[in-house]
Amino acid sequence: MSRDVTLLWALRSPCAFACPHCYFGTIEEHKTAPPDRAGVLSHLARTDLSLAALTAFARTLPGSDVQRVVIAGGEPLDWPGALEVVALIKDAGCEVVIATNGIPLTRPQVTERLVDLGVDGVSVSLDHADPEVNDRMRPSRSGRFGYHDVLAGIGALRRARGSRRAPRIGIYTVVTREHPQAITEMAALAAESGVDYYVPQPISLPPDHALAARMCHTPGDVAAVGAHLDRLYRHPQGLALPDSSYVHRFLASISTQDSGKVPGCFGGARLFFIQPDGSLWDCPSDRRIAATPPERRRSIRGADARDLFADRPPCTDCMLFSRDCVNMWPLMGMPRLLDVEVAR
Repeated sequence: MSRDVTLLWALRSPCAFACPHCYFGTIEEHKTAPPDRAGVLSHLARTDLSLAALTAFARTLPGSDVQRVVIAGGEPLDWPGALEVVALIKDAGCEVVIATNGIPLTRPQVTERLVDLGVDGVSVSLDHADPEVNDRMRPSRSGRFGYHDVLAGIGALRRARGSRRAPRIGIYTVVTREHPQAITEMAALAAESGVDYYVPQPISLPPDHALAARMCHTPGDVAAVGAHLDRLYRHPQGLALPDSSYVHRFLASISTQDSGKVPGCFGGARLFFIQPDGSLWDCPSDRRIAATPPERRRSIRGADARDLFADRPPCTDCMLFSRDCVNMWPLMGMPRLLDVEVAR
């Protein structure tokens, strides 16, 4: 058995944040125009699988080809059932990384349970080192929490971990056209906060998105972004980073118009995406999902992981390149990010 599959599993739809650039869209737009295309997500979805359905699938992971599961959302840690699912995934011998907005980490029962379960990594989203700028980019719906609470959550998880190696803690930063300096400023903040790994990501919005012109990079931004990436990789400050080829991928993604070939793409071969409703896709890329014919659409509902991933094609060239693709490479490079020694 070749146990080499990575699942990006968006476990739940709701989130207490209202990030205008979220890949789930915004509640405001979906109140008036609910999405009706395959693969388009919404925080207002009422089709999330039940805990029973999720745990039934998780119990089929032992003996499957699944090596790693990245739990995402919405915000997975706001849902009480999430840690029950995580426990089953860990029992299956899989590596687990949780992507979170960081606020649930301020609750001791969450951080202590993550440590007790042996979760391998916790990736926290924070987009700017300036609290006011970050909280404009990542506003909470209630207005009651933000930047300082996220840092408090990171600190709480570090204390709960103590001298243990896991979970490794990382910061993910969405880099926009307006703030290329966030690449290096957030690295400094990450190092100061004592996290183990750091991933700056190019923002990916569809061309017709209301914020695309303001937030998405153009070829004219390559020099500024490249300078900050170069500085980051020359001075990683003890942080584990994606391998050095990531710089090329990042810059290539913003110097093109989201078209081209991805040689040896791992989508559908070693990487898969599960939506909250159980839909299973070969890749999280919205272009790849949109190009999936109806007969290829699958679900984990009532399915067995040992069958779903048993007959996989090898990595093949993909002609659906987009900035989404760049954000997939750190998922496949998790062993490097979780091994902080590579940065020492």
